[in-house]
Amino acid sequence: MEDKVCIITGANSGIGKATAFGLAKMNAVVIMLCRNKETGEDAQKEIISESGNKNVDLLICDLSSQKQIRSFVDEFKQKYQNLHVLINNAGVMAAKRKLSVDGFEMNFAVNHLAPFLLTNLLLDVLRKSSPSRIVNVSSGSHKMAKIDFDDLQSEKKKHRLFRVYGKSKLAFMLFSYELSRMLDGTGVTVNTLHPGVANTNLGREMSKIGQGFGKLFFKSPEKGAETSIYLASSPEVEGITGKYYIKNQQKDSSKESYNIEDARRIWEISSRLTNLE
Repeated sequence: MEDKVCIITGANSGIGKATAFGLAKMNAVVIMLCRNKETGEDAQKEIISESGNKNVDLLICDLSSQKQIRSFVDEFKQKYQNLHVLINNAGVMAAKRKLSVDGFEMNFAVNHLAPFLLTNLLLDVLRKSSPSRIVNVSSGSHKMAKIDFDDLQSEKKKHRLFRVYGKSKLAFMLFSYELSRMLDGTGVTVNTLHPGVANTNLGREMSKIGQGFGKLFFKSPEKGAETSIYLASSPEVEGITGKYYIKNQQKDSSKESYNIEDARRIWEISSRLTNLE
């Protein structure tokens, strides 16, 4: 990974931070995309200190804002000529229905629309830098969901956290597989993963009992980051694309996630909602 340029979203804590640290130890050029400047700077200093790698950059972006995503991409392209690895790690679990600044349901906005827009805006650099890799951190919760094209914004049914969260991750899976088909033969690979249930701040809106249970029984962020690091760096997956991984092993995702018609439809809708048409 020497001198390989890598972007990790949500890199100030949890699995994202552990992923950034793991790649920094491999001497990659790490760009931490973080929402909070203060916590981002603290994490950056810690990663530089503990890894001995000074090539750890911090760029600020709130992924719930499409305007900020576009500004981030402009800033990145001004500073860097190449991008070898994009890890779409950041996510939210919004327990109550709330809207992003652009007016979209927050889980759908951050877990699907944000990486959809970010990845598409960076495709030119990824293609130029090939062989390059896109690593999308999904969730096993996509298996509990179905896409309802009449209610993508979760307006019509009662807001149940895991249903809404799972639906956003299923949309993300459909996008990932469609992107892998579109990029086949370009040298840019796209793979998804379930990191396992790790003790991170993703579940900060869960009940106190649920958070306490997580601290006792969930895996560490370092364990949760292992598959992201593997897909970003291992020669074993060079050229492999359009696959879903758990614990560094290829697995089947849900039947719904392989629906090509749904994937193309969610792509078209997402293009319209992000003004990419």
